[in-house]
Amino acid sequence: MSSYGPRDPFVLSAFTMSTVSHGNFGLWRHPADRTEQYTSVRYWVELARLLDAGGFDTLFIADAVGQLDVYGGDAAAALSHAVQTPVTDPLLAVSAMAAATEHLGFGITVSTTYESPYLLARKFSTLDHLTDGRIGWNIVTSLLDSAARNILGRDRQIPHDERYAIAQEFVEVTYKLWEGSWEDDAVRRDRVGGVFTDPAKVHPIAHEGTYFSVPGAHLVEPSPQRTPVLFQAGTSAAGREFAARNAELVFVADPRPDVLRRNIDDIRTRAVTHGRKPDSIKFITSVEIVTDSTDSAAQAKADDLTRHHDPQAGLVLLSALSGVDWSSYDIDRPIEQFDTDASRSILAAVDDADARHRITLRDYVGGLGGFGGSLFVGSGRTVADELEAFAERTGVDGFNIAYHVTPGSFADVAEHLIPELRRRGRARERGEATTLRQRLFGGSPLLPDEHPAAAFRLKRISEI
Repeated sequence: MSSYGPRDPFVLSAFTMSTVSHGNFGLWRHPADRTEQYTSVRYWVELARLLDAGGFDTLFIADAVGQLDVYGGDAAAALSHAVQTPVTDPLLAVSAMAAATEHLGFGITVSTTYESPYLLARKFSTLDHLTDGRIGWNIVTSLLDSAARNILGRDRQIPHDERYAIAQEFVEVTYKLWEGSWEDDAVRRDRVGGVFTDPAKVHPIAHEGTYFSVPGAHLVEPSPQRTPVLFQAGTSAAGREFAARNAELVFVADPRPDVLRRNIDDIRTRAVTHGRKPDSIKFITSVEIVTDSTDSAAQAKADDLTRHHDPQAGLVLLSALSGVDWSSYDIDRPIEQFDTDASRSILAAVDDADARHRITLRDYVGGLGGFGGSLFVGSGRTVADELEAFAERTGVDGFNIAYHVTPGSFADVAEHLIPELRRRGRARERGEATTLRQRLFGGSPLLPDEHPAAAFRLKRISEI
């Protein structure tokens, strides 16, 4: 069951990536699209201002740290079709966007497989300070063999479940740094006495584990949220267990609404076994929205967008995410299940014997919607009706809204859909500026006491 009541607001997130084309296959060629300006800080600042003024809660930025080279055995198709290639570091534009906005939160993807927990803790504490507590970390384990080759010097990716074991220890190190290293009043700023920080109130974490050794104290004084809001994506068995233990906002995806609900219910149930409240986790799913003042105008817009759609670009991304080269696979042939160390949730639908006969590559990448999430086309009122019905059926708490063209897709949602949702109590009013955690959950800017990270809160070496 969703954690929201019948009239409570959805989590409304804009879904993008610091690249030319995320999941909007071929639409970078549309004359209204501006994503080719992704290397300009002005592009990101203008987008953030639009989202902030338009009523979005978060800007969710995906990331990948390897080339997409599964399709055809190399990166040629990804390069020529601009499929998440080239891609820049999403962290670096956040402070500029935060300076230009008041309410918008930022959920930034960083992989536990290719980062140091000590350095990552400093980066997110810095951003939490610079954004006044509006930062979230989308925790991923990565899945591209190309990243493993170039960053770790391995022939292929670390096995799927081991990546999650690494991730669990990784986040526990960051919890110790964020929650248990600096006491609240460690920083004194005593100009008369000449003491800025009380050394007795800064504690080394003395972590010695299977994958990481981090003996020292955190480098940054406590930020507004201490721990950023914890996002997570992935609904494999290992992913669901990781989410249940750690996540506050989970990005779930499945083309089957009933399976989506089962995954959500499963994660909530698992969370209880870890001492957490089932409503301490919210769930969002990716959707594509084409909206305008009328249903007919929205449909005309969708028809125009479809003319620029590129199925081959979709296959490039699907190959990278699934770890399967689909270049020689008939687009209308039912998809078979493959056991890979890439994403195990991306092709989960083909585990269903009934679905096996109807789900093809074309279902995923043949047009708008499908692989990019359920497609909703219509006026603001029509789309609001359908989103409410979808949430009721699946139990999601909100939506990660993918773009077709930027900034046009987000501008349309802000103009036509969000005002309708607000009239229904399904979108937040602007109100006073708060931290991201308070915006999404209310209450304190800090993690709740029942979260596993709280076990590391303000403890000495001997206790940790």
